[in-house]
Amino acid sequence: MADFEIAVIGAGVVGLAIAARLSRQHPSLVLLEKNEKYGMETSSHNSEVIHAGIYYAPGTLKARFCIEGRDELYALCSTHHIDHRKLTKLISATNEAELNKLESIRQNAEKNGVTLEFLDKQAALRLEPNIRTEGALFSPLTGIISVHGLMDYFFHTTNTNGGTIQHRCRAAGIRKENHGYEIDLDEDGQRSSITSEIVINAAGLGSDLIAEMVGIDIEKENLKLNYVKGSYFAITPSKSNFVARLVYPVPANEGLGVHALKDLGGKLKFGPDVEYLEGRTLDYRVDETKRHAFAESIRRILPGIDDEDITPDMCGIRPKLQKKGGPARDFVIVHETERGLEGFVNLIGIESPGLTSSPAIARYVEKLLF
Repeated sequence: MADFEIAVIGAGVVGLAIAARLSRQHPSLVLLEKNEKYGMETSSHNSEVIHAGIYYAPGTLKARFCIEGRDELYALCSTHHIDHRKLTKLISATNEAELNKLESIRQNAEKNGVTLEFLDKQAALRLEPNIRTEGALFSPLTGIISVHGLMDYFFHTTNTNGGTIQHRCRAAGIRKENHGYEIDLDEDGQRSSITSEIVINAAGLGSDLIAEMVGIDIEKENLKLNYVKGSYFAITPSKSNFVARLVYPVPANEGLGVHALKDLGGKLKFGPDVEYLEGRTLDYRVDETKRHAFAESIRRILPGIDDEDITPDMCGIRPKLQKKGGPARDFVIVHETERGLEGFVNLIGIESPGLTSSPAIARYVEKLLF
């Protein structure tokens, strides 16, 4: 008999959401996290935005789960008093050429079931008089959330349901056995192992390496992750009231563009940029030498910002399947039965909108398994 029915590897917001959901009916569950606390990597280094589901290709997991998760998150926040705010958002065309792109974005959102209102220049400026715009799309369903508050809720739910959460516990190897999997663990140099009937790989930045442990060729299967750094700069408090909501430019290929973010404390910051990293080093320093280039990007949206108005704030690292210059990639969420790995679920490339999607992803994993 296995030590556990379910082992979830990775206690970011997605792993926590899965553990909280599955532990209701399956309390013989262990959540393994290599860091000293849950959510210390991608989950705690992001913009904390609840996305509406605007940009993602219709029919993709990203589109479906973003919309389902968005509604569930707002309901969760209201029921369990998780700090959040439905700030709303503008996507602003900064020149005439971008107005046609706004219509394409509006049509894509409509296919996803998301209604956006087109605002002409005067209407957009009535909402946000300090921005540069020739017209904008208004998203009433975009908001912000306390990611730590959400993760705390999932963590305590898992504990209350009887699940076990083990920190400083790295998965060092996984072997398929007759009735499940043996997982080698490294706890600050102390080696041990556990067995579990089911393994769910929600390891975020390390999810491709976990897949490799069970014999999946991540190069051949195009599952090798790219580490993509995104930095943020904060605006001086004297200008933090220059916008009242989230303001985005028309997006480029590999991201949504440097955009205006208001956090729950009222701070105004801009980010993230897109910097593909060499190797897998987790460097969360913001490069001060980016200041002028960042300020130029900010002035595309908010012309009243000078270089000296911004200071380095924070950065995050995205686990992207998309190669630099390549086409967008969807989430990979697969019960690997076709590889002979019954009971092993892979979640790879869970970047934005992973936070928004987390409750819907948890429900989908439950359906895949049960």
